[in-house]
Parts: sequence; C-alpha cells; structure tokens
Amino acid sequence: MSTLAHTMMTAARSTDSGLAGPGELDRYPFAEGPAADRVGNPVWEGAEPELGRVGRRGAGSRGRGLHGQLVQQLGQMIVAGDLGADRPLVPEEIGQRFEVSRTVVRESLRVLEAKGLVSARPNVGTRVRPVSDWNLLDPDIIEWRAFGPQRDSQRRELSELRWTIEPLAARLAAGHGHEDVQQRLSDMVEIMGHAMGQGDALTYSRADAEFHSLLIQIAGNRMLEHLSGIVSSALQVSGGPVTGCDRPTEASLGHHGRIADALAAGDGAAAEAAMRQLLTVHPEVERVVPAPREH
Repeated sequence: MSTLAHTMMTAARSTDSGLAGPGELDRYPFAEGPAADRVGNPVWEGAEPELGRVGRRGAGSRGRGLHGQLVQQLGQMIVAGDLGADRPLVPEEIGQRFEVSRTVVRESLRVLEAKGLVSARPNVGTRVRPVSDWNLLDPDIIEWRAFGPQRDSQRRELSELRWTIEPLAARLAAGHGHEDVQQRLSDMVEIMGHAMGQGDALTYSRADAEFHSLLIQIAGNRMLEHLSGIVSSALQVSGGPVTGCDRPTEASLGHHGRIADALAAGDGAAAEAAMRQLLTVHPEVERVVPAPREH
C-alpha cells in the first residue's frame, strides 16, 4: 500500500526538458518544419488478439527495454478492457506469449501492481483489478486512457482537474517566484511565440508544459507541486479542443503572456483571471466547466 500511495503522490517529470535557460534563446534548437504527428498505439501481432510479441516499442515505453515495453503493452490492454477486471494473469503464460524471461514478467507485474492495475495474493495469483482501484493520477495510466477507448472521458476529466488546480496555483504563485523563475516564465512565452511563427508544434508544447509546471512549482504549496506532473501529462495527451493549450494560437499565447506579467507584478487576482481565460479559449469547454467568474 505504501508503494501505491507513493506513486499516487509522485508526478513523473522530465529531468531534461531540452528547453533553453534564461538568456539562451538564440541557441534554442527550433525545428525546421512542423513536428511529425504522434505515432498511435502499437498493433500487436499474434495467434490470439489479447497477447502478442514484444517486438516493437510502444509510444509510452520511453526506451526502457523489454521491461518497459511489457509494462506498456499489458497496461494498455488492461486500460482498454482487453484484460477485464478479475482476469487472472499467469506469469508463465505471459512469458511464453511475449517471449520474455520470468524476471521481466515479474518486474513488469510489480510495476502494474504499484499503479493499482493488478493485485497479487497467495493462493489466488495475479488478477486485474477494477477501475476503482487504479491510480488514475499515474502519468502512464493517464496516457493509456487518453489514447484508448476512454479517451473522451479522460480528456474531460483532465480538463476539469486543470480547472481545479491551475487558477488557484496562478493566484498563489503571484509574487512568490524569484527573479530567475520570472525570467524563465517570460522565456517560455517567447519560445512559444517563436515556435508558433515557425509552425513548430513540438517546441511550442514543450515550452507550454514547462510554463505550467514552473507556475505550479512556485505556488508555495507542496501538495499542488506534486500535481505538476499531472498537468504536464494533460498537456501531452489533450489532443482535442478542450483548453487554450491544445493548439498554438495568438489568443492562447496572449493569455500566457498576461499570466506571466500578472505573476511578476504580484497580482494574484489578475493571474487567476488570465488562467481561467486561457482554459476557456474554446467554447466547447463550457460544457465541462463553469464560465470564469469576474474579479
């Protein structure tokens, strides 16, 4: 239980965003053309539809070898409902079907257990757990749900969660950031502007993710800080017209700039209002969250 609790409170963050530091905009490696479209979930080949070989790296394996690929594929199958609740998972069968060692299977199932997807008990074995037991704040599960049959629900829930987290974080962050952090936020807005002008959606999204992560980290609330990885995951998998961060536009860029200016001025109300405006750029969001209140 302690492992699961730790996982739920810990948001995965990239240790190297690849973004320029303050004063390094001239050396920022913009792409020459638009970023390639995201590669979809892998299609598994095999005699049975539920199991296949670990032959190709899935989008979420993140270079973790066979262990990461097995976690990715089993996780996607569970989240997609291909392996339903209370379905037994026999390690020997998994090892044979995926052509991996017992060690790889054992470690992969431990990772899935920490995420709440499976449970292992003596005399019962390893079984798939119901959705109510899943760690829905885990970045991998967020990704698997966002690109599976539950994509619409996942993106709506992420949007609602962002509306709970980010306006409050913007208000709390006003005047709290050191000068170097304020400069970093301004740099991210400038990078986003350059990237939008060059049609570089990948660079734009990376700068956007760092902007929001920094804002939450300087809010001065450690519990909110643990949720910054969830916001980053939401930005990575949004994929639809839900918030103003989903596609580069002049409007969303302007809202980011106003947020940065309000934070630098220590105006919490203005920062919160600008964040609410950013999250309501697209009218479709009104079906999900209430309209921003006047301050």
